[in-house]
Amino acid sequence: MTELLRLSGRVSELVAGLAVRRVLPAAARRAVGPFIFFDHFGPVTLPADVDSDVGGHPHIGLATVTYLFEGRMLHRDSLGSVQTIVPGAINWMTAGRGIVHSERVTDEERGKARRLHGLQLWVALPPALQAMDPAFQHVPAADLPKLAPSDGVQLRVLVGEALGARSPVLAQSPMLYLDVQLAAGAAWALPALAVEMAVYSPEHAFFMDDQSVPAQQMVVLCPNAATRLRAGPQGLRLMVIGGAPLQQPVRMWWNFVATDRSRIADAARLWAEDGFAPIPGESTRIAAPPWRD
Repeated sequence: MTELLRLSGRVSELVAGLAVRRVLPAAARRAVGPFIFFDHFGPVTLPADVDSDVGGHPHIGLATVTYLFEGRMLHRDSLGSVQTIVPGAINWMTAGRGIVHSERVTDEERGKARRLHGLQLWVALPPALQAMDPAFQHVPAADLPKLAPSDGVQLRVLVGEALGARSPVLAQSPMLYLDVQLAAGAAWALPALAVEMAVYSPEHAFFMDDQSVPAQQMVVLCPNAATRLRAGPQGLRLMVIGGAPLQQPVRMWWNFVATDRSRIADAARLWAEDGFAPIPGESTRIAAPPWRD
């Protein structure tokens, strides 16, 4: 029996009552394909008096990918983008040489009890594109391809290409991001769709090649081998990520990613000097931790 590489992550509170499980990066595995950061938040019902706003903060050298199962969030950024993030849609923000964004409670939900459950992933940009112009794209749920590769199996292609279907999300490098759902007791052989792949179930335990996997544990798959998945009596929702290995290792500090440490130092200095373009209509900003040369 092959021993699985399992990543359980570490849990912290973003705000009171909102737990965030950070699965990537981990000591045992820094990245899966170009995915260098994997945060799972919720599921939770936040009380009306809990402020879950994340004020203005900068990024460089990466793309953020936000996907909700429940709830809503309001995205604003320094390009002037204003977008309500809803379940099933993909929100892809390319930081490139630099962008500032906030993630806030929507006006409709502010002051009310509200559900929140979702994922935010970071993708490292290829070295040649780390200083590209920033951009934002929102792809509604209805525009993402849906497949039924087997009885009791439904699959949505969030980013990349799988089984002949391609997502309209404009990614900067080849990668794979899938939302797979299995009915209770259903089984499916997940093909080797990328050089590096991993799976994560936000809520349900399942079986992988007859080994039991609890919910909220990432499993890194063996290269070039199909993996047999089987749902338990509650069914299964499984997120699949993958892609080619990074072209070269990246450095991460706070919200900045780069292959060149000096680029991160420059971004830290620029944020401290209030040199990033602001978010139109917003003045709050999150202070960076102290930079150490």
